[in-house]
Amino acid sequence: MNAPLPPLSPREIAPELARSWLLVAATRPDTFDDAAASHADAVVLDVEDAVDASRKDEARHDVVDWLTHRGSAWVRINDATSEHWADDIEALRAAPGLRGVMLAKTEAGGQVMDTFNRLGARVPVVALVESAIGIENATEIARAKGAFRLAFGSGDFRRDTGMSADREAMAYPRARLVISSRAAGLPGPIDGPTVGTSHPLLREQSAITVSMGMTGKLCLSSDQTSVVNEVISPTRTDVEWAYSFLEDFDARGRIVRDGSDLPRLGRARKIMQLAEAFEVHVVLQ
Repeated sequence: MNAPLPPLSPREIAPELARSWLLVAATRPDTFDDAAASHADAVVLDVEDAVDASRKDEARHDVVDWLTHRGSAWVRINDATSEHWADDIEALRAAPGLRGVMLAKTEAGGQVMDTFNRLGARVPVVALVESAIGIENATEIARAKGAFRLAFGSGDFRRDTGMSADREAMAYPRARLVISSRAAGLPGPIDGPTVGTSHPLLREQSAITVSMGMTGKLCLSSDQTSVVNEVISPTRTDVEWAYSFLEDFDARGRIVRDGSDLPRLGRARKIMQLAEAFEVHVVLQ
């Protein structure tokens, strides 16, 4: 059961399609407005890892104040086993600008359901999976009441398991999140962030995100969002192919000729949906 979302403004991307999820430290309220004006499809104010325990109350207050008087965003809250979780829920419950929460260190479907219910059964939950237990329980988490999308906390997952950041090592947890999302009828999952300032590396790792079937990526700075948005969007070549295929399909009376037509039809329609959402325009001859 997904919660209804607040209406979008004309420039916003629907969160089920959101590519770039920009994490913003809640200890820096002076940056909230700039983050909201960035190219990020979704802004996530972070009251979890980005905030020392001694500053949780202050950061939470600043987030709620901004959501009440200035803007709209998602919030990454502390995990359900944390002493800070209940305080996060209580503070955010009535915040008018809250679009949803990202639940840190999710390891069970019940944690998603409890978070959703405590927030009044109306706020969607992105479940951030960051451990071996979370990966093993990914389908249960994805099917939980209130689950909106899965996200991969790749750094904490590597710390938990001792696995490297290599593409091959991370293929299994990424695939588990993709398959679990699909099995639960959720949008594609959100990949972990790229650390550092190298845009070529970010572009390369975002391409891996796409190749694995993930449809979003966490960002650590606003300058990463444009790269992520570009790489995760359909290419102009993809859009040209989709348009041509659909035009030809219509011209022949929408007759299926062989077993490859239906998969290609589904892919073409998906590409055109995303092209429209992300405003990928091509000039057709």
